[in-house]
Parts: sequence; structure tokens; C-alpha cells
Amino acid sequence: MLHRMSLAIVCCHVGLGFAIAAAAPADTAASTAKPAAPKKPVLVPGTGSLVKGVVDDFEDEKWKWYYNHPKSSEEQDKRMRGPLGKSANGRWFEGPKRGTPDVVKRIELPAPGLEGSSHGLLMASLHAGIPGRVTYQMQQDDLIYNMQKVTGRGMSVADSPSVVVRVYMPPFEQWERRSGPTFGFRAGCYTHAIITGDDHPDEGKFGLEEYWPGMFICFEPQNPKRKIEKDSAYIRVRSGRNGGEIRGPQIEELGWWTLGLSFTPDGMVHYFASPGVDDLTMDDHITSQFPYGYRTELLKTFFFNVCTRDDGRTWSTPWVIDDPKVYFVKRPQTATTAPARTNRSRR
Repeated sequence: MLHRMSLAIVCCHVGLGFAIAAAAPADTAASTAKPAAPKKPVLVPGTGSLVKGVVDDFEDEKWKWYYNHPKSSEEQDKRMRGPLGKSANGRWFEGPKRGTPDVVKRIELPAPGLEGSSHGLLMASLHAGIPGRVTYQMQQDDLIYNMQKVTGRGMSVADSPSVVVRVYMPPFEQWERRSGPTFGFRAGCYTHAIITGDDHPDEGKFGLEEYWPGMFICFEPQNPKRKIEKDSAYIRVRSGRNGGEIRGPQIEELGWWTLGLSFTPDGMVHYFASPGVDDLTMDDHITSQFPYGYRTELLKTFFFNVCTRDDGRTWSTPWVIDDPKVYFVKRPQTATTAPARTNRSRR
């Protein structure tokens, strides 16, 4: 029996009603259509070996989230309200820039997913933005994986790192009735460039620049006035070389999806998405980019955004993730020749 709940909730007892959406029929291609040109192979997320200790399957019955409200809102009002929220296992923490989702809770999976998996992580928000205020604008909360606990400063792209996660897309009746981004899967990255952060002490100088490429799931609710005949959703990529966002594939099926990001030694970021929980393949490749014109040097971590209209009344779409993992490809060993020794007299 599927786990069922209602979003008229308080943080100590959360629930959401779920249903498994039927797959949309695939379009029938005309018999005269030319076959698509094969894509140039890139690093498929999930290639290589698992990074030991950078994983969470949410199966531990003792999994718990400590909220530590009021949440941080450094991006909006320069106030980082510590101590930050965190998970009992030390693997997740509240985003200091925008704060924790209002609901972070281990739950039974809303529909069968990965083989052997029975639990995932629910995220949802009502009061995003500055605590105690209502902005009536889209705000977002962040849940960040504590990858630096294992990898330190970060993973070099020379190791071809990648991140894979399963995300449950609920029936459209459960989505917040707002056009625009509702969920984000992103990475924290570093490169050397002119520093652009407004609050960075070295703004305008050449140094270590942090940026956050990734993918957003965007909703377009039915709206007869705008001639939108039915609810729909699509993936939006952040970002292209000039910083502009790229519209990705339409989400034709609901239920579980597999999302992936990979990072190659040339500094490119590769974006993948596929319905279902199967491993990703080149058929799931969306695009490859140098976001903002940067060449990625280090993968610092990955994180998730939950977005809402911040009106004090409307809950975000309920999002469930499962089994995030990070992979790497061992660098090839290169032979080196030691320099010949010469006898030199000391002077």
C-alpha cells in the first residue's frame, strides 16, 4: 500500500497524497523521418566508482532532521541564523544563503522506485524567504549535502566526478499552482575567474569563483486565458555560456525520474534526465555547457532547491528524492622517469 498523507500539515507531522501517474503514449514518428544523428559521447553520470561515504539511501530508521529555526536568510537580509539545520547522520545541512525547507522528513516511497529501496526524503516549504515576513515573490530553500566532510575542498574535474539522484514527480494535482521553477538539482562548483559575488571581499579581482550549475523542474499550470490547455512541466538547464538558462525536455511522464550531472577534465558540465529509475545512458543527454563561460575546476557539493510563492498560505510542490550518489573515474597513471643523478662536489 502506498504511503498517503495530506499537506494540511505542521512540521512535526507531515503528509502528502500520492498517486502513480500513467505514462503518456509516445509520439509515433513518420515512416519517412530521417534517423537522428548520433550524439558525441560524453561522460554519463554514474560512470566509474562510487565515492565512499558520499551517499544516503534514507533507509536508517533513526534518520532525523534538526530544524534549528528560525531559518537562515543571508541572501535576502544578510542574516545567517545559526546554528544551521542539519541531519542526525551529519550528511545534510541547511543552506546558509536561503535556509532549510520547512519539511525535511524521511518517508515511505510514494511509489515503487529503486529495487530494494523503501524510503526516501520528502522536502516541502510554506514560509520561504525571510522568517516572519511575506514577500509574495518566488523564494527558495536549500538542502545541501555535506560532501566536504569526505572530499575536503572538493573533487577535481580531472577525476571526472558525477552525481545521480532519483526524484519523484507527483501527480499535477499536488503541484503548487504557479508558473516557473518549483524544484532544483544543482552543484556547487569552483573555477578561477573574476570574482562576481557582491559580498565577496575580493569582488572584481581574479580568484576562486563559486557558481551553481544545475537543472530546475518548471511547472506550467492550465490557463485558458493564456491558451494553456493542460498542466505541464519541463526541465530548464542552468546555464549556457552567456549565463542564460536553456529550456530542456518536456516532462511527458510523471512518477520517478533519474537526474544526473557530470563534470569532465575539459571543464564542461553535462546534463542528463530520464523517466524511471534505470541507469542513465547517452540517450538521456540533454546538453553540455560551459556555464557562464566558466571551465569547472572543482566539484564542491550538490544540493536541492524547493521553490514557492511565499504568500504564507500556499505550500510548495512536495518533492521526494532517493539514493543520491557521487561517482568518479580514476585518473590514468602516467609513467615518469627519474632524472639521472650526477656527482657534484659541495662548495
